[in-house]
Amino acid sequence: MTHSTHRLVLADDHTIVREGLRLLLAAVSGVEVVGEAADGRSAVQIAVKLQPDLVVTDLSMPGISGMASIREIKRRCPHTRVLVLTVHRDYEYVSASLSAGADGYVLKDAGRDELISAVNSVLNGKAYLSPDVAGQVVEGFVLGQPSSTGPASMLGKLTDRERDVLKLVAEGRTNKEAADYLCVSVKTVEKHRANLKHKLGIHRTAELVSFAVESGVLRH
Repeated sequence: MTHSTHRLVLADDHTIVREGLRLLLAAVSGVEVVGEAADGRSAVQIAVKLQPDLVVTDLSMPGISGMASIREIKRRCPHTRVLVLTVHRDYEYVSASLSAGADGYVLKDAGRDELISAVNSVLNGKAYLSPDVAGQVVEGFVLGQPSSTGPASMLGKLTDRERDVLKLVAEGRTNKEAADYLCVSVKTVEKHRANLKHKLGIHRTAELVSFAVESGVLRH
């Protein structure tokens, strides 16, 4: 049995953004917003409770990140589609979102028509990428294929525990959340994180995310 109305959940830490999206989507036939979340953890809880057809989510939110919540929603709600709505246009964010299980990726500076088109496409089982990021994904895929001595080979420098920390950081976990997950102290996670950056010559978290995607650590 199929729903005559598609049920949506909105996840964004800015109330005004959620209100704007609710008003915009209210004008779309066959779509109903049934829940809202202001952080990643709430997004997962609401999705599990309501089992919506679609979750429209930001990436940068308090608690667990949108990236981590996407992965958890897709794991616990296999029939729920996920559309990312974000300001991040860098390749590493797009690629990591798709690796986490996102079905679409739209930039927040998109127009009303593009957002509605993205929502409808994803609800109809199709993938959607904003034109501004689609080219980067294709280029990153093509350029990433031939490398046999790039990021994947650099994984050999890391210990198993460093790989664990890398994956958790790339998923958006805080040091405290990673420590709890691995049953170690926060100080231990901080030490592994520092070692990761030193061994890989990386200084920013976004670069860790990019490395995790390109090396295959962060995948479906």
